[in-house]
Amino acid sequence: MQIGVLKERRAGETRVAATPDTVKKLVAAGCKVAVETGAGASSQISDALFQEAGATIAPNAAAAAAADVVFKIQKPMTAAEGVDEVGYLKSGSILMAHLSAQTSKDLMQALAAQGVTTFALELMPRISRAQAMDVLSSQSNLAGYKAVVDAAATFGRAMPMMMTAAGTIAPARVLVFGAGVAGLQAIATAKRMGAVVYATDVRYATKEQVESLGGKFIVVDEEKMKAAQTAGGYAKEMDDDFKRKQAEAVRAEVAKSDIVITTALIPGKPAPRLVAGDVVALMKAGSVIVDLAAEAGGNVEGTVKDQAAVTANGVTILGYTNMAARLGRDASSLFSKNILNFITLMLEKGTGNLKINWDDELVKGTLVTKDGKIVHPSLAG
Repeated sequence: MQIGVLKERRAGETRVAATPDTVKKLVAAGCKVAVETGAGASSQISDALFQEAGATIAPNAAAAAAADVVFKIQKPMTAAEGVDEVGYLKSGSILMAHLSAQTSKDLMQALAAQGVTTFALELMPRISRAQAMDVLSSQSNLAGYKAVVDAAATFGRAMPMMMTAAGTIAPARVLVFGAGVAGLQAIATAKRMGAVVYATDVRYATKEQVESLGGKFIVVDEEKMKAAQTAGGYAKEMDDDFKRKQAEAVRAEVAKSDIVITTALIPGKPAPRLVAGDVVALMKAGSVIVDLAAEAGGNVEGTVKDQAAVTANGVTILGYTNMAARLGRDASSLFSKNILNFITLMLEKGTGNLKINWDDELVKGTLVTKDGKIVHPSLAG
């Protein structure tokens, strides 16, 4: 079986969907791997390293895409975007990527019309056996870490308490919205850097996790919070009454915070607005907000996609939409291992040929297009 790895062309994307390590494992499993030239350059992975691992180097995207299975990080581009990556994919091939399928139905229809079978990795079920294939978790982990690092670099003061002969410097006060993978990593990173950390999440079940990392959990409405988690582990969208109570509870905390990190996302929907402009106006000059939901519209009023916006009262809001790509080498390593673990489920041992169990819940959970149709329940119809 031939696997093709495409170079990412979207602005700001530094990741690549394979590494020399995963190429070695795929070749050992009996697969042939072709990597588009320059695909790993932004992640400091040269064509030579891919060749040493057993891959061939394809001269362009069309050559790399002429494969049975194609790996990508982000959804393919269309002719209207400047490069027709969809057109490169051959009928009957398989595409695996973070497709943003729930917000890109037109693209999914185009892929179906092209005869491509697609697996949207962001739809991977949140179950135990899928943890090693969960691209959202692996990339969010890095995003949570990088959010704190970027905030600390922008913040004009020290993070930990410092006791010196000249006096004592108080520790920075950090507030994290959302205690999912990104939020928990942000809490852990901020604590390691010496900050005092507070956190809030609509799911009461996260209270113990926050406290285990040394954070202080803000409780809004205990009963509603206990019912705020879906069977898949995601946060539900809360009613207006809860949102009002949450706004009141965190208003004072935001005003006292030096750094605020927001991570709240709802799959397939705009990000919930958690911090209004009048609340940002209460923060001290020099404070920093990192909005990890910027790509979905942002949790914070005043967030500007992919920019550092400074408010009238001197608060910097960082709105990077692809935080994991700011750590391209490590993000590529984790993402490519997620794909490797997923494709391994579909390979016949000893031959490297595809043998897909279409009834497997991981396959059904991520399958978006097949046989010229959109088949995922959340998009079909």
